[in-house]
Amino acid sequence: MSAYGQNGLSLIDRFGVYLSQRPIRNVVTRYPSPDVLDVGCGYEAMELRELLPHIRSGVGIDAHVGDAAKAVSKLRFIEGTAEETLPTLEAASFDVVTMISVLEHLWEPLEPLRQCRRVLRSGGALVLNVPNWWGKEALELTTFRLGLSKTADAIDDHKTYYDKRDLWPLLVKVGFKSSEIRMRTHKFGLNLFAVARMP
Repeated sequence: MSAYGQNGLSLIDRFGVYLSQRPIRNVVTRYPSPDVLDVGCGYEAMELRELLPHIRSGVGIDAHVGDAAKAVSKLRFIEGTAEETLPTLEAASFDVVTMISVLEHLWEPLEPLRQCRRVLRSGGALVLNVPNWWGKEALELTTFRLGLSKTADAIDDHKTYYDKRDLWPLLVKVGFKSSEIRMRTHKFGLNLFAVARMP
């Protein structure tokens, strides 16, 4: 399987990445010089590279990562799947873990979510973005009917879509407390953005 952006990104793909950057940055900048893990960082590691001025270090996980991203100081990368690589990481080693548009690709999301929680430090945050069922319609329209996206393979790989009633219990099941979970729709109501914090 290819990493997000490995075959290039269209203008609308890059706009989607841009819309995610501000809410992610708002979480990351609450920590002084945090260590950040980006699960599903994409071929270009766009999010980690955008966060460089705000972080001490960054680790990205994806199937393939480009040489330009690998050459960036403060960043390192692990190539492989979330299921394979997350268990190899040291516990309590990150202040923020991001999974942006990843969970919908996993048949069994609970164990990767458990692993994300395991590698968070006390007070750390897991940041998630997933397309909701309205997002399914928009993604399929822009990708398959209008041809505005270069990510058809990624859209075809989606296993499910989420709403709050789906995502909330998964986070509680892996150990996050209900009082520490915040969710809202964003990207014009087509995605769900969630932050789950460690005590």
